[in-house]
Amino acid sequence: MKAGIKSRMYFMMMKRMLCGCALPVMLVSVMVTPGMTQTIVPTPAPAAPLTPAQVTPGPAPAAPPPAPAPPSAVPVPPPGAAAPSTSAPAVPSGSVQMPRPPGPAAPTTAPAVVAPPPAPPARLDRLSPLGTKPDWIKLQSFHQTLTRSEFEAAMRDVYSDGSPFPPPWTLETDGVVIKTGDPIKPEARIAFATRPEAPLPGTRTWRPAAEMPPLKGRPLLSDIHIAIDPGHIGGAYAQMEERRLSFAPGEAIQEGDLTLTTAQVLAERLKALGAYVSLVRDRAEPVTPQRPSDFTAQARQILADAGFPQPEASYSGVTGDAKILTVQWQSEKLFYRVSEIHARGQKVNSTIKPDVVLCLHFNAEAWGDAAAPQFSPMNHMHVLVNGCYSPLELEQQDIRFEMFHRLFSRTHQEEQPLAEAVANGMRLTTGLPAYVYTTPNARHVGTNSYVYARNLLANRIYDCPVVYLEPYVMNNEETYHRLLRGHFLGRTLIAGRLQSSAIEDYVQGVVNGIVAYYQKHRPL
Repeated sequence: MKAGIKSRMYFMMMKRMLCGCALPVMLVSVMVTPGMTQTIVPTPAPAAPLTPAQVTPGPAPAAPPPAPAPPSAVPVPPPGAAAPSTSAPAVPSGSVQMPRPPGPAAPTTAPAVVAPPPAPPARLDRLSPLGTKPDWIKLQSFHQTLTRSEFEAAMRDVYSDGSPFPPPWTLETDGVVIKTGDPIKPEARIAFATRPEAPLPGTRTWRPAAEMPPLKGRPLLSDIHIAIDPGHIGGAYAQMEERRLSFAPGEAIQEGDLTLTTAQVLAERLKALGAYVSLVRDRAEPVTPQRPSDFTAQARQILADAGFPQPEASYSGVTGDAKILTVQWQSEKLFYRVSEIHARGQKVNSTIKPDVVLCLHFNAEAWGDAAAPQFSPMNHMHVLVNGCYSPLELEQQDIRFEMFHRLFSRTHQEEQPLAEAVANGMRLTTGLPAYVYTTPNARHVGTNSYVYARNLLANRIYDCPVVYLEPYVMNNEETYHRLLRGHFLGRTLIAGRLQSSAIEDYVQGVVNGIVAYYQKHRPL
């Protein structure tokens, strides 16, 4: 299931914490949309304002005036301003004003327009949840290795979300000056090269396909170290993760268990082709040694910052999205979604040190109450690379550092074409259509309709190219029954017709994509 799926209540709560939006607005936003959603229909565009030719002057108010509306319905005019007409609705700000009949009470000049207060300055010293303060000196190793045109292309085509807001860095003719958020050393400057230069030895632990040793008749994936990261945890943690789905007593699928099975089958196929393969997680247990109880204080602080200083400790007996506002729910989220990913990142970067990471997931549409889930007619697939950083994300210094480290490492130059090759392989084996994002947290990159850039913790903190896979909708009825059968070869009767294993199609698609990419790009 997509790592970014969350209820609108959680989204609005986090947005309020970062932006300071009004609590009543947040509550209204979440009360009208209970449950989780993945595809959000854009709000219809507002109607065009009336032109003067379309406006007909209304009659003068009759005397005596009608009884006033309740205070909540009629805005109180400022001192000295004329009362609004009660013969027609008030015209929204920015629209053509209704002409007033002549009379001594009419104002001779339009009221002065008050400019909105300026936005508060960005706090560039903040860290993401459980994030650590970055060492900006590390970026100096990329001094004069990337040209300005390469930098601008990467930012424009991959890392930017297209926001018009000024970024926390300044682009100069011969370098970029980054605001670090550190009061002692508030800026880090990286000079551009006059021509492209390879990163210095030791600045990255992974090798692109073009730098692999020649095959000389050996198996195609020889020398390539591939890490497979089975998404989520599964086992006894699946219900806490909200990744357990059951439509009948005695049966269930759990995403963490499905990804582990897929990873185990995939690992053997890649090894047979000569690859060295490591599993980031090899059992239905967390990688992190921490547990939800370790994050009680942080959970309380998150809720207090969001405007809930006295939250409920437990969500026992709490129904619907209200459990998001409990210490238990926030502590669990910090455990399995943040601490767990950081622990995997530490393992990948310090111990495994692969050339590429394959993050395996299964997607889902909103299924409502977990006790009475709903099938979805949708079934689709997409592949993610890192990118599309929002201004709010870039205000956090660890996220800002990690983006620049990936950019100057040229990770995107390997990650995107590899993702496109894998997407093509999976498109042919699964037959799934491309998922379409309607939210601004992802953007198309390249020409492959299946590949999007999105900034996720798991594809940002791994210091190598990451291909993040999201095939199938688990609560699609046909897919659900195929996944219940697990992994098998050949075809078996499912829902009245012979069908292949969804896991086998997943694995074969990834293998085909990996093979196609390295056949094209590595020395033979």
